[in-house]
Amino acid sequence: MDHALNWLRAFVPQRNTVPRHERMRSVAGALIGLLLTAGLSMHLLGTATLPLAPQLPLIAPMGASAVLLFCVPASPLAQPWSVIGGNTISALVGIACAKAIGNPLLAAPLAGSLAILVMFLLRCLHPPSGAVALTTVLGGPAVHAAGFGFAFVPVCLNSALIVLVALVFNNLTGRRYPHTQQSMLNNVHATRDPVPTARIGFTKEDLDAALARYGQVLDISRDDLEEILLETEAQAYGRRFGVVTCGAIMSKDAVTVRPGMPLPDAWTLLRRHALHALPVLDKAGHVVGVVGQNDFLHHLGLDDYQTLGERLRGVVGHLFSMRGERPAKVVEIMHRQVQTVAVDDPIAELVPLMSNRGLHHIPVVDARGIFAGVVSQSDLLAALFEGKLMDTA
Repeated sequence: MDHALNWLRAFVPQRNTVPRHERMRSVAGALIGLLLTAGLSMHLLGTATLPLAPQLPLIAPMGASAVLLFCVPASPLAQPWSVIGGNTISALVGIACAKAIGNPLLAAPLAGSLAILVMFLLRCLHPPSGAVALTTVLGGPAVHAAGFGFAFVPVCLNSALIVLVALVFNNLTGRRYPHTQQSMLNNVHATRDPVPTARIGFTKEDLDAALARYGQVLDISRDDLEEILLETEAQAYGRRFGVVTCGAIMSKDAVTVRPGMPLPDAWTLLRRHALHALPVLDKAGHVVGVVGQNDFLHHLGLDDYQTLGERLRGVVGHLFSMRGERPAKVVEIMHRQVQTVAVDDPIAELVPLMSNRGLHHIPVVDARGIFAGVVSQSDLLAALFEGKLMDTA
């Protein structure tokens, strides 16, 4: 009886944990994506007559592609090559099957299965592409008359346009797209040692072995799964040993600079306070950048990591004795991409950031995004050491 109930429960959808604002973002994205794809296709093609929809050059599987692009843009199945390559290649496979086999009852299943095989081989698996393959077989005389051209207009055209819209929309609304892989377990110091958390926790090899044993397609990237597991470890740590927040261990009397501060003054602050980096704040107190010793060294040409363009400009300036004016303000050499944490974040979240990414100082912000302090590796080490002493007392 219990087994039967558990089997029936499998048909009940799981609880939706997606926040309301994310649902609305996805709905708006799908609306804008499909609307612009249809409008741009019509504008580019003019009065051209297309199979299936002479008045609206938009194929039906684009609706399914929109679900992936705007609801789960981090999915491997929603990346640009998966969408454009999967749809176009599946259309070509379907057309070939339709031409080779006159019976749609045989051609349609063969087109769908072969499309999946080719997508696996070319690493562009995209679920709506299966519908594209069937469309080329079952679309009727108009699609068949278009021949292989149907794979490019409208299939490839629609796919490229909706990916372009997704690229702009997702990034404007805070979603990284294309979703590049950013492993938290890569050693930033370029040595063969595993990152600190992997020396006592799981390693990349452990995760790869577990995925190999799982042996199924996952609708999540490997690195996203890795990050979720690291977050789970941090959550479990907080549950076992109590939650200490970043606000509790941060330095509140932190040394900061403004974007317009002269570089000599910023350097003086770094040296006087024996710091590696300084948060850069705007007038409202928001963190707009970080300037550190490496930025000064790079600016002066004293490191080995100048780009080719910077080296060429230096050579030309030396040959013609024309050195351009050096930047005089902090804003011109600071890093604008800053990792911050919230006052209420548990300190467990600092561990992978500092140990794996090599961050020494992280700005702390309050609920309004206003700078509240700085937490350093020394602060974290002292908090973990104090917590360990309390556990053993």
